[in-house]
Amino acid sequence: MHTIDLAYVGRGLHEELVAHIADQEGYYADEGVQVALHDGIAWDEERLRRGATIGLGRGLLSRLTDGVPWVTLTVNTHRPLFWFLARSGLNSLSDLAGRRLAIHAPDTPPGCFARIVLRRAGLDPDRDMHCIVRAPGDYRMDLRQLREGSIDAAYVGSTMAPEAVAAEYGWQVLAWVGDHFQIPTVGVAVDPTYTDPDDPAVQGLVRAHRRALQVIHEDPDTTVRYMHTFLGGQTTDEVRAHYEKFIAPYYTTDGKVDPAIAGSAITAVASELGVPAGVDAADFYR
Repeated sequence: MHTIDLAYVGRGLHEELVAHIADQEGYYADEGVQVALHDGIAWDEERLRRGATIGLGRGLLSRLTDGVPWVTLTVNTHRPLFWFLARSGLNSLSDLAGRRLAIHAPDTPPGCFARIVLRRAGLDPDRDMHCIVRAPGDYRMDLRQLREGSIDAAYVGSTMAPEAVAAEYGWQVLAWVGDHFQIPTVGVAVDPTYTDPDDPAVQGLVRAHRRALQVIHEDPDTTVRYMHTFLGGQTTDEVRAHYEKFIAPYYTTDGKVDPAIAGSAITAVASELGVPAGVDAADFYR
């Protein structure tokens, strides 16, 4: 049996859902691949690049800024699962002017994506609001601070169904990143310096994940059941609504990339980071 290390670099179903389905449905075993899934959130790039990674955004940023030659072999979605969640009284991104926003650091993929969206809404994240930078997590502290009023809004990820949370507390979802910025995100990427993209273990991993993508589209009940393991704070109906709005319409069926979205995304990310867009989309997203 072949073996491979696979690391996720963010928490929540956005990073883990496809791998979870592939594992639970026995697709890795069907491919003769033993996959060791790791929490690589705190790993440095040198350790991360020794195996496969789910986090395509982090791979792109490290390629743009440090020249790490990541290549992407399959893509789960082009719509990042991050949202701007705000207390009542704020109804649009423009209402964040002068407000306190909990957000990821600018040099992280979700933080970079957030800043792109804010700028497209006419806001300068460095001048027009009070950004409170915090590390990615499960965002429970953000919810606590929203309830207490110590922050006005939070940029949150897929450890919750934000529309259900907003309805519970009388808050607002100001924007979904996927509506404002598309980029091929989460899938499987490797650094050819250490891992041959054509290695049987890698190709088996890719095939298993593409089978899992088919489950997402062909078996909603099974997908919702697996999603509920990540969204334990929501009801089954809330999880299904989340699936129907954010997952089913936007996850790929075959792991393939949209080259036009990929090219424009690389340009936007490089511009936000202030580095040359010296990566060809066809080279990074194979």
